[in-house]
Amino acid sequence: MQRMSKRSHITGGEACEVEIVDDIAVGQALSEMPAPGVRKAVVDIHDALADETRLRIVLALSGRELCVCDLANICGITSSGVSHQLRLLRDRDLVTYRRDGKRAVYSLSDDHVRVMLSIAIEHAEERAR
Repeated sequence: MQRMSKRSHITGGEACEVEIVDDIAVGQALSEMPAPGVRKAVVDIHDALADETRLRIVLALSGRELCVCDLANICGITSSGVSHQLRLLRDRDLVTYRRDGKRAVYSLSDDHVRVMLSIAIEHAEERAR
C-alpha cells in the first residue's frame, strides 16, 4: 500500500506544498542515485557531447583511429580548433591518443563511449520517425 504524505520544501525561493505519493519509491530512488561525483561526471560527459563539433569528432572516431589533420578535414575546422576540442574530450575520458612518430592518433577511450553513442543515435532515429 502506498503511503501518502505531504511535505513542504523551498523551490526557487518560495515555499511549495508537494504531495509525495509513495514515500517508499521516493526513498528507493534517492538511495539508487549515484554519488555526487559520478552525477557530475555524467553531466560533464553529456555537456561535452552537446557540441556539434565534439560530437562529430567522437562519431568519426567510433570506427577508426584518426589524426588531428584528418579530424580537422572531417569537421571543417582548423587543426588548432580540433586540438582544442580534443583536449576537452580527453579531460572527460571520452577519447585517448597514442603517438605514431611525430603525430598523435586519436581513438575512443573504450567501448562504453561507442555504446553510449549507439544508444543515443538509435533513440534519436526513433524519435525522428
